[in-house]
Order: sequence, then structure tokens, then C-alpha cells
Amino acid sequence: MAELNIDMLANPSQFARLARKIAPVCLIGCIMLFGWGLYLALIGSPADYQQGESVRIMYVHVPSAWLALSGYLGLGLSALFFIVWKHQLADIAAQAIMPVGAGFALICLITGSLWGKPIWGTFWVWDARLTSMLVLFMFFIGYGALRYGFDNPEKGARMASILALIGCVNLPIVKFSVDWWHTLHQPASIIRSGGMAIDSSMLWPLFVMFAAFQLFFIWIVLHRMLWMLALRRLERRTQTAPAATASFVAD
Repeated sequence: MAELNIDMLANPSQFARLARKIAPVCLIGCIMLFGWGLYLALIGSPADYQQGESVRIMYVHVPSAWLALSGYLGLGLSALFFIVWKHQLADIAAQAIMPVGAGFALICLITGSLWGKPIWGTFWVWDARLTSMLVLFMFFIGYGALRYGFDNPEKGARMASILALIGCVNLPIVKFSVDWWHTLHQPASIIRSGGMAIDSSMLWPLFVMFAAFQLFFIWIVLHRMLWMLALRRLERRTQTAPAATASFVAD
């Protein structure tokens, strides 16, 4: 069964059939969870006793940060599969993930700045967490620049994949920067030694919003992959059509 699943994910046609089934489910779940999550985040959850109403930015900021990190991990794994096994579907997955992950990284930076102004008194400081997240965003952009910056697409895919793997070094730096260095950014509140430091009245809205964002991430990446697969099929047909016509004329 495991071998069948690997073959399905490596075969573009079988992957496309599976993606067409998964995508609508993700979209429906995303819409439902967003509705519930927004109600919990804006109405159902209390204001923080220190941060006040500014804490509600957390329900967008934190899921965006998580998805930026997990998205880059997916980009790095796709790059590894492309470099080692030359799977074209892995290259397509990396291309699909890149702008989505970059978008979430940018949302994380913007919402973090909006939160920082009332809490820290400034939109930006060269804090270890903020700086490493900015570096992560630049790695996303760098992948796209290399991937589409060569006349030879194969060379661009290879160079971009190498950069994606190098950028994976930054992932633990983003995660543990608040533990390794003295920073303004608050330490981890959920995954940390000693248990979670966030009340359930705020934890549940956060998890619901994360689930909604995660389903949106999967849905849009699958749609981008299906679009790119269709585009590649169209390109192959247009390339073979002139040769077939020339053969017919010669006969």
C-alpha cells in the first residue's frame, strides 16, 4: 500500500486525479473553519489582560508564521526530491508552494509589525525572530528569482532547489531564536517545556484559525499544481503538433 501511494504521488496523472478529489474538500472545510474561527477570534475570545484587543492579531499572525515555516519545509523537501530523484512533480510542487509560502511569511511580518507598534512602541526592530523571519521570506523570493531567472528551465530548477535546501538551515533559527538569544519577541507559548502558557479560551480560536489557514494553503497549492500540470501538457502538445504536421506533409 505504501508503494502504491508513493507511485501515485510521483505520477502526474494519478496525482492530478487525487488532487481533484482533495481540493474541494479542503475548500469547503476552509470556508467553514474560517467562519467559525473569525467568530471565536473577534467575538468569542476575551481580550488579553496586558495586550488588550491587540492580542487578536495573534489569530492571523501565529498561523501565518507556522505556515510560512511548514511551507518552506515543504519547499525544501520538494527540492530534495527533485535533486536526488529528478521527479518533475517535485519541481512543480516547489513552484506551487513558493508564492504561497512567501505570502504567509509576508503576512507574518506585516501583522507582527502591527502588533509591535502598540506593544513595543515601534513597527520594527532587528530582533532575532523578526530578522530570521525576514531572511526566510527572502529565501522564498530567492527561490523564485533563480527558478525563473535562467533561459534553461532545468538549470534554473536545479539552482533554485540548491538554494531551497540551503535555506532550510534557517528554519531552526526562526523556531529557537527566542530561546538562543535575548529578544524582544515573546517566547513560545504552546510548544515549550513546562506546558502551554496560553488559556484555552484563546487556544481554541488559534487552533481553529490555523486549521482554516492550513486547508487554504493545501487548496491553493493543489490548484496551482493542477494548473501547472495542465500548462505542461499543453506545451508538449504544441511542441509535437508541428512535427506531426511536417511528417504528414512529407508523406
